Amino acid sequence: MKVLVAEDDPTIRQLLGVLLARRNVPCSLVENGQSAVEAWENGEFKLILMDVQMPNLDGLEATRIIREKEGSRGGHVNIIAMTAHAMAKDREECLRAGMDGYISKPIDFNELLSLINQYG
Repeated sequence: MKVLVAEDDPTIRQLLGVLLARRNVPCSLVENGQSAVEAWENGEFKLILMDVQMPNLDGLEATRIIREKEGSRGGHVNIIAMTAHAMAKDREECLRAGMDGYISKPIDFNELLSLINQYG
């Protein structure tokens, strides 16, 4: 299973990459929503971990673009929102954008692994 991590914070991005590698989960790392859409178009990902607040193209809009493109080309990639906003309305906004799941920051790595197993 290959995971795409879209996270603008370089420290968090690198940490997630290292932690996933230690669990033998292959992953690609990108720094914004536009790069996430491009990587998804060119790769075979089972799961996308998508930061919600990123510059240029945020995670919500990137998810909407991916879902729209899936409509014409078929398939469905699971997308998990990662955000520091932990209110119920924030979760609902992520789900309305087409995300399949949600994890709040700071990220509990055991919870993240559970989500990867559930959606991956």
